[in-house]
Order: sequence, then structure tokens, then C-alpha cells
Amino acid sequence: MSSPRPTDGPDQGTLALATPEDERPVAAWEAAAAAVLRKARRLGEDDADGLVWQKLTRRTLDGVGVTPLGTAASVAELPERERPRVARGWDVRGLVEPMPADLARETALADLDGGTTSVWLQLDEETATGEDLTDELAERLDGVLLDLAGVVLDAPAAPLAAADAFLSVLGSSLEEGVLPARGTNLGCPADADADALVAVARLAQSAGVAGVVVDGTAVHDRGASDGTELAHVLASGVRVLRVLEAGGLPPLVASTLIELRVAVTDEQLASVAKVRALRRLWDRVLEVSTGHAGVGSRIHAVTSRPMMTRYDSYTNMLRTTVAAFSAGVGGADAVTVLPFDAPLGRSESFGRRIARNTSHLLVEESHVARVADPAGGSYAIERLTHDLAEAAWALFIDLDTPDGPDLGLLEERIAATVAERDAQVATRRRPVTGVSEFPNLAEDLPVREPSAAFEDVVGWARAYEAMRDEPPARHAFLATLGPVAQHTARATFATNLLAAGGIAVDVAGATTGPDDLVAAWDGQPVVVLAGSDPTYEEWGAAAAEALRAAGATRVVVAGKPADHADDSCAMGVDALAFLTRTRAALGAALESTEGESL
Repeated sequence: MSSPRPTDGPDQGTLALATPEDERPVAAWEAAAAAVLRKARRLGEDDADGLVWQKLTRRTLDGVGVTPLGTAASVAELPERERPRVARGWDVRGLVEPMPADLARETALADLDGGTTSVWLQLDEETATGEDLTDELAERLDGVLLDLAGVVLDAPAAPLAAADAFLSVLGSSLEEGVLPARGTNLGCPADADADALVAVARLAQSAGVAGVVVDGTAVHDRGASDGTELAHVLASGVRVLRVLEAGGLPPLVASTLIELRVAVTDEQLASVAKVRALRRLWDRVLEVSTGHAGVGSRIHAVTSRPMMTRYDSYTNMLRTTVAAFSAGVGGADAVTVLPFDAPLGRSESFGRRIARNTSHLLVEESHVARVADPAGGSYAIERLTHDLAEAAWALFIDLDTPDGPDLGLLEERIAATVAERDAQVATRRRPVTGVSEFPNLAEDLPVREPSAAFEDVVGWARAYEAMRDEPPARHAFLATLGPVAQHTARATFATNLLAAGGIAVDVAGATTGPDDLVAAWDGQPVVVLAGSDPTYEEWGAAAAEALRAAGATRVVVAGKPADHADDSCAMGVDALAFLTRTRAALGAALESTEGESL
């Protein structure tokens, strides 16, 4: 017999705490947060506690504020939203990139045997425009149970030919009366010409599958912000609705043929809000277009390519796990996790296994998909979702034209975002673990077969990776002042910063004066002084003078600028600019040495 429910306490379904003494006013949090910021010297003793909101609110590249604390007041004016009613796992979609047919078949079957539930099949231009396309597709899909595993085509060079060929394979593979798997999509791109769009859509309608993919990942790969990517998806999707309506397919019918594709990153809250915002935005587009509310949408989320790194590539597993979690919590219907080694070339079986198992761990072991809308009711995420949706909608209004997105304005927005992101990466306000932070110069990069998948991707860490690709021939000398305990903090900072630019260091170790430094110095042209402030005051200038007299050509100080140093490095410095100057000094010294030897 079940125990009776308590009669006291808050009403069920509310977010009220059990007893009044459990409640804490916002002012109490402000006071506690302000105390921490004052200790960190980010807030003055006379500053009001309420300034913590300004200090701790982070701005996205769209200018949307990410609040440090969600409150009921922050969402009081937001409209009520209908919640999803069904909780289930997502479609685990494996990407099969352009490759020889036998290898593509082997890859697709290995993924499906390992737990993926659909295949994202990409075809290069040569294959898509070939005369034997039907045979090519039949070979690539041989053994795939097309009534159980959905196939999403991706053949932008010839979408109509690919659709025709795939339907031929589908017809010969399925028994009479057996339907294609849910999620199957002929994959016509949203920017295809009008005739191809209409033709593919009609083929899809007759076959009972989807026909069009509105892909935002292409602009994401070129550097677009979340809001710009969403706005581009909306403008491209509306163009598809207009074209199909002109071709005789009303928006209500056309909406069932469309899938939306966006990228998700390791910025967890932003990615959760992005997927949720997209569903709301597209629902609004369809409500206006069809006159019906709640028409619904299908969203495919792909882990971001630009966030991934070639160096310390194993950290990509962490990035893609956070991104996949965000996609699932945000409500994506299908999720593709790119293998950790994808930036290095064609992924091998280990990388693909980890990628598909990421989704299975989230769904089957972490039970992320058991709740229909896990982020629903979170004040901070509700606010972020709403603000991101509004920013994307405002840009969508500007981008939308009768012929599709305004590409000129789109490129302007992407360029501005790339410049802002690059500035944040350069100053390490947007750190990239394993590349701009905690780099490992001794690592051996895994070797993979070449792939063109990342050729046009504007990677977040690309500037640092370019430096790592061509490390200087000469090392820098880390002139550590004093005992280890006194110089460790700044020595570690300087070592990591230099390593981010591919510059290795030779360390002096514990020293007691300039003579020890000169004795440890081995002809390195660039020296970096690293010590405590009292040690700098005591003999920092003498150390610089002694090393210059010994032959050093450039002196850098780790910390605040000093008159006796040519350069300095500290938190907040433009790391890329500093590394460029330092590498130039090392290169100039090498050229001078080579000239003298000649």
C-alpha cells in the first residue's frame, strides 16, 4: 500500500522550495558572487553587488547575453510554448564521405552493425555525374536493409540524377508493400535550381520519403555564428517552400519533405538553445505559411567541424561528446557525431566506433533521451533560447528575398563573425585545449588517408595549427630567475604560450644570479625571463644585460613590460601577434647564422 502524499509543502508542479526558510533572495546570491569577484579584483570594494550581472554575463558572437544565473523574473514576459509530448532516442546517423564504392559499403555496414540507425551518404561530383550512378549506389548500399536503415543522399552536383538512381535501387531492394525506412531523404540541397527542387520533391512524395535538406552547416563551416546559421536556414527553407508552392506543392505538403541540418559545438548552453530555437523558428515559418500551428519539423544536428583540431586530436572526443549531448537535450531528431580523427583525413574504424558509441552512451546509459524536453523550464536556457531566436529572426527578415538568402549580406555577417572569433582566439579569451592551451610539442599526429572533408573549413585554431605545422628550427631560452618555487608559475605560462606557436624552450632551472643564467645559456637568440616580481626588481635588469652581453638578440619578460626587455607576455596578450614576433626573431637569427657560415 502506497504511503499518503504529504499535505504540507508547495503545490505539485511548481518550482517553489519545500519551506520558506529554503528560499534565498537574488540579493543573497549577488552578495556572495560579489565577494568572490572582489577577491579576484574584478570588483571594487565600493562597487555595488548588483554589478555582478554585468561582470559575469557572457556575450555570444551574436551579441546575446548568457546569464550567470537564471531567475523566474528573467522569463516572466516570455510567451508560453507547447512542449514535446514524446520522449525517445534520436536517429544515430553515420556519415559516409566520398570514397571508393567498396570502401563506402564496408564503412556503412560496419557503422550499422555497430549501432547507427541511418546512413548519410555523400557522393563527389565525379560519382554523382557518372553514367553508372545506379550501379554505384547499388554497390555502396549492397547489404543495407533499406526498410530498417534510412539513407540520406548528399549529391549536390546532380541531385535529380542521384534521386532517380537511389529510387531505382530502393525499388529493386524492397519487397512489394514494404516501406522505406523512416528518415530516408533524397537530399536535394535547398539552393538547387527550381526545376530540380520540384522534380526531386515530387519523386520523394511519390516514394513516401523526404526529399530536401536545408543545410546550415555549410555556412557554419565558413565561420558563421549560431544566429547567422539559423537565419540562413530559415531563408533557405522559405525559398524551398516558395519554389515548391510555385511547382504545385502547397506548403503543408512541402513541409513534410524537408529536413533541417545545423551544427552543434562544445559550447553547451548555446548549442542546446540553438536546436530549441530552430524548432520554434521553423514552426513559426510553417504556421505563417500553412495557416496551421504545430506542423512540426525534423532536425539533424552535426557536431561542428571548425571546433575540431588536428593537434591533440583525442580531445575532439570531449568536444563532440558535449556537442552530441547538447543536440540531444535540445531535441534533435538525428545526430551525427564526427570521428575525433576526421580533421586528419579519412577516419579509421576506432574513430568511427567512438563516434557512434557517443550517442549510444548518451541515450542508453545516461538516459538523456528519456525526457522529452530536458532543458524546458530552465530559466537560463529558456531566456537564451528566446533571445537567440529573436536575433536569428531579425537577421532572417534582412536576409530573405524572393530568390533566397541575400548572399552579399550573409558574407558580410560571416566575415564580421570570423574577425571577432579570431580576435578572441588570438587573445585566448576563447581557448582551444591542446592547441592554444596546454599544447604538446612532443606528440606524434595519427596518420590518416587524405580526405577533402575539411578543405574549406575555417577552423577556430587554424592560425595556431599553421604555426605548429612549421616549427622554428631554433629554441627559445627560458631564463628562470631564482629557485623553482618562485619561477614555476610564470615559467609554465611562458612555456605553454610559446609551445602554442610551435616554439620549444630550453630551461635554465634553479638559478641564483645572472652568472647562472649565462652558464646555462647555449646560444639561443631569444631569451624569456621568468620569475617573481621581487626577483625581477632585484636582478631582472642585470639578467637581461648579462644575456645580451653573451649574445642574445631578443629579451622577453614573462609578466608586465619592462624597460630592459624587448617584449613581454602575460594573460590577455595577443598571443598570435606575440608568437609571430618571436618566431620572426628566431628566424632572423637563423638566417644571420647561415649567412655568416657561408
